[in-house]
Formats: sequence, structure tokens, C-alpha cells
Amino acid sequence: MRHLILGAAFALLLPVAAHAEGDAAAGEKAFAPCKACHNFEKNGVGPTLKGVVGMKAGEGADGYAFSDALKKSGITWDEANLKEWLIDPKKKVPGTKMVFPGIKDEKKVNDIIAYLKTKS
Repeated sequence: MRHLILGAAFALLLPVAAHAEGDAAAGEKAFAPCKACHNFEKNGVGPTLKGVVGMKAGEGADGYAFSDALKKSGITWDEANLKEWLIDPKKKVPGTKMVFPGIKDEKKVNDIIAYLKTKS
């Protein structure tokens, strides 16, 4: 009986877990405004984001001049940190050079993270 209850509870949580991961195809579309500064080939106004998921903040984009605040943040770009960053970069890392105000739509944030994971 205990296994049946646990199995039912797990089945109820599956849709929630799947939604939290985001939709990479929708994320590619939601990423469109980010293209003004970021791409996956070379640094531009912002650093290349190729391989950003799992990377330490302030590293990985050879030749890009990251802010001291970002380099000293100690952040690794996991899903939780990316989510906080995408919602409000200046709150996550005060002193960052990134002028983007953030994305308040949590679904778009999750979708963008799913898309970034396909580029890592």
C-alpha cells in the first residue's frame, strides 16, 4: 500500500517537474532580445553564452572583460543562479555591467534556461 501511495504522489509531481525544466523551443524565441548582446560563437557587447550552464561566472568567454563584481561573485551558472540572474541581474550581482533589467515572466526564464542548456 505504501508503494502505491508513493507512486501516486510521484505521478502527480511529474507534470510540475516537467514544467519547471522549461521548453527549449520556446526558450529560443524568448532569447531573441538577448541576441542584441549575446550569441554562441563569439563575444559581442556581452560574452558568448556557449557552454554557460555549469560555468563559473566571469570565466569561459576568452577575451571578454567581465566586471569585477561578476568575477568575484563566486557564482556557478546552475539553473537556480541563472534563474535569479535572468529575473534581476543587478539584484543578483550588484555592480554588474549588464544593463538588462531582467525578465519577470518565470515561464520565459525557465524556457530560456532550457534553451541555454542545449548550447552547453
